[in-house]
Amino acid sequence: MKRAIILVMDSLGIGASEDAHMYGDEAANTLGSIATQCAAGLADNVDRQGPLKIPNLMRLGLGAAQTASSGEALQGVNEPQLIKASYGFAIEQSKDKDTPSGHWEMAGVPVPFKWGTFPKTQPCFPAELIAQFIEQADLPGILGNCHASGTEIIKSLGEEHIKTGKPICYTSADSVFQIAAHERHFGLQRLLEISAIAKELVNELNITRVIARPFVGETATTFQRTSNRKDLTTPPIDTTLLDALKAAGGEVVSVGKIADIFAGRGITQCVKGNDNMALFDAMLDCLKTAEDNTLVFVNFVDFDSHFGHRRDVIGYAKALEAFDARLPELEQMMQGDDVALITADHGCDPTFPGSDHTREHVPVLFFGPSVKAQLVGARQSFADMGQTLASHFGLAALKHGQAIKIN
Repeated sequence: MKRAIILVMDSLGIGASEDAHMYGDEAANTLGSIATQCAAGLADNVDRQGPLKIPNLMRLGLGAAQTASSGEALQGVNEPQLIKASYGFAIEQSKDKDTPSGHWEMAGVPVPFKWGTFPKTQPCFPAELIAQFIEQADLPGILGNCHASGTEIIKSLGEEHIKTGKPICYTSADSVFQIAAHERHFGLQRLLEISAIAKELVNELNITRVIARPFVGETATTFQRTSNRKDLTTPPIDTTLLDALKAAGGEVVSVGKIADIFAGRGITQCVKGNDNMALFDAMLDCLKTAEDNTLVFVNFVDFDSHFGHRRDVIGYAKALEAFDARLPELEQMMQGDDVALITADHGCDPTFPGSDHTREHVPVLFFGPSVKAQLVGARQSFADMGQTLASHFGLAALKHGQAIKIN
């Protein structure tokens, strides 16, 4: 029985790419920076202390992949005697360091152009775009209109939003138009409706995503975002692994925001989860009932949204350790021909200036009962991962990528 699981540790880069200077990210190394701070005692608190503790990820080759990628071992983290995976790293060929590009490329579709973005000015959005948005969505106006951290802008403008009914609109270095609004005072359904209007308007600007960011709470100190986030994403520009597997009669189970990232294309079932641990639970539940020719595709978003963007080293370290501790549960459930892949879509170094993604290599860790232990080296595209899984499922070769012989 052929099944596969993709676990995307959203933003877990393992060293700056050769072209990182083009993005201002020359010194970025998400995993390496976290390990260094842990080894130095800078990530200690009441819940965790000392060097980074990720023995299962190390056994699956994450440390060795980090060394191969960056030339530097993880500080304070012991290397295992044996690595039980096909491990290496991948170099992104897509022109941006955003979530859709990274995921599409790992599914076999690199993006050969840059997406549209908004300038780092205030206001940052074109006046005509906002005028059309206000008119078509029947709004009293908007707040924000700038580059911002999502949690910070909600803190600063959330109370005014509740009073005025004006949604909070902001962006980042990515190709994105984000809209934050209160679930109760503004309404979740209303937020989703105006987000759909915004997506239609930004399409001509080649903006990849509109993200609806609902939040709750009554004051700046109590506001917090909810799990009802919705990403409205441009569909993939070509046939992905997901499309090919679905067309061949297989099942593609989206856990978390995967369905949003692929605009629903190639998906046969959607499962949600409130946080990384809930997503891990959902992944295991899906695997229990998964039949032949099923791909379970999971994005663990907390690494990026809660810790990378917020530059929270301690939180990121704790999340890595919690994720690591659960990997044996997955391994125990895997059957003879099952293949799992741990990877990432970009970096988001929590020690780096700003709050944006970082241009980095990503880990490529294939494991399973029949997967051989080997170094697979530097993969020249994330698409090698999709091509490898296409081969695993016996599908026709995708347009991009070189399959890795993992068994």
